[in-house]
Amino acid sequence: MAQATGRSVGYDELATLKLLALEGALEGQEKVSCSALADELSASNQTASRRLQELDDANYVEREIVSDGQWVTITPEGESALRREYADYRRIFERDASIELHGFVTSGMGEGRHYISLPGYMEQFIDKLGYEPFAGTLNVDLTDESVRARAGVAALEPVQIEGWEDDERTYGPAYCYPATIQSDDSIYEPAHVIAPERTHHDEDQLEVIAPAKLRDELGLEDDEEISIHVKER
Repeated sequence: MAQATGRSVGYDELATLKLLALEGALEGQEKVSCSALADELSASNQTASRRLQELDDANYVEREIVSDGQWVTITPEGESALRREYADYRRIFERDASIELHGFVTSGMGEGRHYISLPGYMEQFIDKLGYEPFAGTLNVDLTDESVRARAGVAALEPVQIEGWEDDERTYGPAYCYPATIQSDDSIYEPAHVIAPERTHHDEDQLEVIAPAKLRDELGLEDDEEISIHVKER
């Protein structure tokens, strides 16, 4: 099931969302009538109307009701749901499932250095990733297109770093995705995009770990554009 705004969206609704995208609702407003949509779905008018309402409730579409139908636009949340479905199908039919992201180097808040160095995480990094990460992360502000494409990363199989606890607190799990980092003509690997289960970062920000300080290895400064080629484990 896909999740959005606390409401569950099922496969029937995702199939409806796909039809709307094929009709052009991903690019902008598309005129939709329940009877025409019902014909495409081989369903009743009531079913078509209900699916549109459920997509609206989940914030996957925006609608403007008019006398002879409704204008429908797929929202960024709806596009992200479609990208997750697309990534799943790529995993089924393509051996080299991967996602290309682009963004700009930015300075973080310094929390990555602390968390990566904690023994409960570091021991797992060494065991599961095959290297000891540099004590810090490379922070990247993603482009608008990559923010939308990032939804597909969740469909790739990650290296899971288990949560753990000490005498003071509990630390949550994290998911690591193998990545290659490219800046101009320079390429660096191995590296991993790291996605903590709980994070202060928004969806437009990405953190990358590697056995070396990537800023030094690639000669990076703030605001420089890089590419991140994310793969399955």
